[in-house]
Amino acid sequence: MGKRPGHCYRACDRPPFTRRKYIHRRPASKIVSYDMGNTTGKFDVKMSLLGLEKCQIRHQALEAARIASNRYMQKQVGRSNYHLRIRVKPYHFLRENKMISGAGADRIQDGMRLAYGKVIGRAARVEPRQPLISIRTNNRFLQKAREALKHAAPKLPTPCKIVFDKIDPRIKRSLGYGY
Repeated sequence: MGKRPGHCYRACDRPPFTRRKYIHRRPASKIVSYDMGNTTGKFDVKMSLLGLEKCQIRHQALEAARIASNRYMQKQVGRSNYHLRIRVKPYHFLRENKMISGAGADRIQDGMRLAYGKVIGRAARVEPRQPLISIRTNNRFLQKAREALKHAAPKLPTPCKIVFDKIDPRIKRSLGYGY
């Protein structure tokens, strides 16, 4: 049986389930690294991708967004000219009560009796306007960093917005976008 679509787990409709003590086979997080690029450099600009709604983001979606933005930055500006960080961590465990389908399944299965479910994945719980991904870079790579965050936004199940956390006021005026 394949994975269910991401919209099945998007809503925060249950209390968070993070107690590892009760989980025997914990699925590993697919996120390979939370910090990419030059982690020790000094940069002029910091911009973030904000999630605008309260939701859960599965670890596969976070990894897809990380790969898309990191690959774009690596190709366009080089590894030493940026620092990309994933700002949320998938602590919440997702459970599923698997149902048998087919002839005679109703005699074998208990249905919703004791329907606690097995752990099938992990998700990060996100509040509105919480930063999901941040990129630090220099002034001349500002548009490339914006484009990298635009590449990551469609991979996430919430509408996103790009904001500046740190920017030189002279550059802010010259952009004219009202950042």
